[in-house]
Amino acid sequence: MVLNLNENLKNSAERYPSNIAYTFLYQSTTYADLDNEVDCVAAGLSSIGIRKGDKVALLLGNCPEFVTAYYGILRAGAVVVPINPTYTSAEISYILSNSHAKAVITDSPLESTISPLKEQLEHLKMVIYTESIKSELSWEVLFQETNDIFVGPSIHEDDLAVILYTSGTTGKPKGAMLSHRNMASNVESLSKLTEFTEGDRMITVLPMFHVFSMSVCINLPIACGATIVIVPKFSPAEVIKTIRREKATLFAGVPTMFSFMLQLPETTAADLSSIRACFSGGASIPVELLHRFEEKYNVQIIEGYGLSETAPVTAFNPLRGTRKPGSVGIDIPDVKNKVVDPDGMEVPRGEVGELIVKGPNVMMGYLGMPEATFSALKDGWFYTGDLARMDEEGYIYIVDRKKDMILVGGYNVYPREVEEVLYQHPAIVEAAVIGITDTEYGESVKAFVVSNDECLTIDDILHFCQDKLAKYKLPKLVEFMKELPKNSTGKILRRALRVEPVEV
Repeated sequence: MVLNLNENLKNSAERYPSNIAYTFLYQSTTYADLDNEVDCVAAGLSSIGIRKGDKVALLLGNCPEFVTAYYGILRAGAVVVPINPTYTSAEISYILSNSHAKAVITDSPLESTISPLKEQLEHLKMVIYTESIKSELSWEVLFQETNDIFVGPSIHEDDLAVILYTSGTTGKPKGAMLSHRNMASNVESLSKLTEFTEGDRMITVLPMFHVFSMSVCINLPIACGATIVIVPKFSPAEVIKTIRREKATLFAGVPTMFSFMLQLPETTAADLSSIRACFSGGASIPVELLHRFEEKYNVQIIEGYGLSETAPVTAFNPLRGTRKPGSVGIDIPDVKNKVVDPDGMEVPRGEVGELIVKGPNVMMGYLGMPEATFSALKDGWFYTGDLARMDEEGYIYIVDRKKDMILVGGYNVYPREVEEVLYQHPAIVEAAVIGITDTEYGESVKAFVVSNDECLTIDDILHFCQDKLAKYKLPKLVEFMKELPKNSTGKILRRALRVEPVEV
């Protein structure tokens, strides 16, 4: 396997031309056809002025055009800038401006957002819509080139392939620059770990613009000649239905997806009988949720860890051998994880420190942000900002985000530790914990819970927790909610949990 995303698709098209590359709403496309479509898009982009190194933004949901455009941009030698299509105009404008995107590929519902931006942003020269829009370039224009085989620029493994904008919990989002080598090396490692073959069928419901989906659900199947089963948006019932209909073999999701699927009353293990493994990432999955899901559906959830800056996976529980619930696993091939103190020195096994990563998947840096790059990359190591511990066998346990740690009277409280206890309560469906200002102790713990029992009280929760947590770790405030705020992948957003407290 070469460290070049474009070559990965070409190789699969040559080896498995009649294999189904993707299915979407009862329709399917072979690798031979996908490769031809990508050639057309690359030729079309070149014909309208896209050159090697140009940035092309992709604002699409889960659809075949995303896959074709993604690889078409890469084949033209350009750089993909994926953007969440649900972002506000201001958020989209910032990314287009910061990346100096020359073109945008999107669909008609976003015309009212994108059209004004084209007038405002001097670098943005063209907008291509996947549906016909009067006076604008349409998707069909890219397919008008008659070349049988597109001969594009030479693409090297160190060429920039994708710019992924981080969520930006503080300040503006940062554009993590990922090369072909960064992305393709991660695919190569994952193909070994997951024992991926051309016969696999991957449910792709995670948002394609997100790095988890991009690498695990798109780039990985394509490199192996497997099938991408595209699901437009997440509905637990629809995902189960699609798994049965398509005889899917793999499902990748975030913890909230597994939680919603678990809550379906009519589903059984028979519904997931074709699935050989589920992959969980994006956030730590509560151990209790993992056990309940596996018990109901008789399928293993393999948890891993990654970030946008590492393309993304750095650790993964083995598919065969020892799997440790609560752990994100061990180093993937060619990647090294280490837990260090504030001075960058490795801490003893079992102690908590910052997780740092080194390997061919680590980003080139943040676009136009030398200071942020210098702060994050030191001697080839990427400093993740996540607190973790590593056991004697090298299994990594994510404790929490460094910035989310709560300091109660001088004692460290890790939100995930409290959340794990809350998830053990049979009536609690979702839970999140944050620190709030406390005049006496500096900070105190506040919990937000979603319950399936209307009779559950705050006293019930405290009574349940009191023999499982030290007193200083117990929630001082509790808020019942109908649902917790989440991002586009379904990850619970602690930073959005800023509401008036209910004192207990």
